[in-house]
Amino acid sequence: MRRTGNQLSLLPSGKTDVDPAPGAVARVFDAARLTQARHLAGKTKKEIAEAIRVTPAAVGQYESGMTKPRPELIPLLADTLGVPITFFVSGRPHARLDASGAHFRSLRSARAWQRDKAVAHVKQVWELTLALEKRVQLPPVDLPGFAGGEMHSGVDLPRSPVEAARALRAYWRLGTGPIPHLVRHLETHGIVVDAPSGDRADREVDAFSISYLRPIMVLTANRTDDVYRYRFTAAHELGHLVLHGDTAPGDTQHEREADAFAAEFLTPRDSVMPELPARVDLRRLADLQRVWGVSVDSLLYRCREVGLLSDQAAARAWRNLAQLRSQPGFVTESVSRYPGEQPVMLRQAFELAAAQTGLTLPTLAHELGWSVSRTRDLLNLEEQRPVLRLVP
Repeated sequence: MRRTGNQLSLLPSGKTDVDPAPGAVARVFDAARLTQARHLAGKTKKEIAEAIRVTPAAVGQYESGMTKPRPELIPLLADTLGVPITFFVSGRPHARLDASGAHFRSLRSARAWQRDKAVAHVKQVWELTLALEKRVQLPPVDLPGFAGGEMHSGVDLPRSPVEAARALRAYWRLGTGPIPHLVRHLETHGIVVDAPSGDRADREVDAFSISYLRPIMVLTANRTDDVYRYRFTAAHELGHLVLHGDTAPGDTQHEREADAFAAEFLTPRDSVMPELPARVDLRRLADLQRVWGVSVDSLLYRCREVGLLSDQAAARAWRNLAQLRSQPGFVTESVSRYPGEQPVMLRQAFELAAAQTGLTLPTLAHELGWSVSRTRDLLNLEEQRPVLRLVP
C-alpha cells in the first residue's frame, strides 16, 4: 500500500496515567463495556456470576445499567474477563453494532454467542481505527454505494451480482485479468481488513463484514489456511458490502449473490472462459489457480457454470480432485506466503504515528482501555523483546 503526501495529523501522544482505584472505576462504570468484555471472552452471565460470586440477575443488572458493581468486584470482573480495570471506565467512543448487522460467511455453523464475540471484536477494530485516525489520515473509503465515509463516488453499482462485479472492477481500474494482492486493494480503497490468527481466531466464524462509518472485513485466515479460499472469501465479503449494505443480513439468497459476485470479480467470465479446458483437465486447472488466484474447486464450478462440464462430469472431477489433495500442485498454500493478502493498514498507521508523533504502544493501549498485549495483537505487531532460551 502506497502512502502519498503527508498523511498525518500531528497530535501529542500524551502520557500514561496511573490506573484509577476500583472505587473510582465503579463510580463511572460503563455497562456496555461489561457486555462487550463478556462477549469477547465468550462467557455467559452465569459464568461471570459464579466467578465473582454474585447472581446472574446481578450481572444482568450491571449490564443493563440498573446498578453498578461494588468497588471490590471491579478487579474480579477484570481478572475474569482478561481486561484491565480501566476497560470499564466510561467516556470512550462506542461502536453501536450488533450481530444482526453483520454478514457472516458461515450462516449455519456460527452460533449466537460466536456472532456476539465476533461483533465485539469488530467493535474493538473500529475503536482502534478511530484512535489511529486521530493521528494518521487513512485511505478514504472509495466504495460505490457506501454512504458512511468521507468520499462519495457518485457511482451506483448494478443490483445484479455479475454486473456489479464488472462495474466495480472498472471503477477501481483493475482491468479484466487476474487481481494480485486482493487484500491490499481492499485496504487501498479504505476498507479495514482484519485477519486474526492464532489464539484470537475463532475457527467457527469463517469471515464476516459490517458497515459502520468505515466498512470492516474480518477474515479468519487459519480456519483452513488456504490462500485461494481466503481470497474468494474476501471477494465474497466485498460482494456483501456493495450489494447488501442496506439490507438485513442472514438471507441465503444474499450468500448466493455474494458468491456470484466473488466468482465474476476474481475470474471475469469473458476473460477466463477462453483459458478453461473444454473437458476435465485437473492439471490445467491447477496451473490456472496460480494464475487467477482461485482454487481448482472454484474453477471447476466455473467450468460447470459456463456449460463446459455437465453436472455428472463435474461431480466425477471433484471426486478425483479429493484424491489429489496431498499431491504437488493440489495442496493448500498458506496465506502467510502471500504478503499482499495480509492486512497492513492499521499496523502501518501505528508505525507512522509512532515515528511522527511519538505514539507508543502503552499510550495507545491506555487510551483504548486495553492491555498492551491486546493492542499489539490487533495491530499484528511482533513481540519486540528477545527470547531467553535456557539449555539444561
